[in-house]
Amino acid sequence: MLTLATGVLTLVFPNFLYLIAGAYLLSLGLMFLAFRLPSPMIALPIVTGVLIFIFPELIPITFASFLGLFGLLMLFAMQLSILGVITIITAVLIIMNPDSVAYLIAFFMLTYSVSNLVSFYKAWKSSKDDGFDDDSVTIE
Repeated sequence: MLTLATGVLTLVFPNFLYLIAGAYLLSLGLMFLAFRLPSPMIALPIVTGVLIFIFPELIPITFASFLGLFGLLMLFAMQLSILGVITIITAVLIIMNPDSVAYLIAFFMLTYSVSNLVSFYKAWKSSKDDGFDDDSVTIE
């Protein structure tokens, strides 16, 4: 939900991209910390968010490097191959066209959040209780 809200905010207010992207990355790092993920995964969004707050003119380079590393993590560590490839392609597009960085970041965030919502919905549908016990009881 954080990514969905950030993607919508980025589309609505592209002039405040450094505030939106920096706050998103810092909160993502804190969320990773709360869920006790590995330290490099925690440090990546926090360092990138701090760099965006300090140097807002470097948003295309810092966010593209974050997306590139995050895409590689998704490809190799989390087995999210299609989303990892989309993330790496978005990072390359940001480097190639830094003028439309706000819209490319919004595209990534909306794609990522919709993908997560679909996977949560599928998990919810498969774990839904139908009211019947799977344990068969035979009374004789």
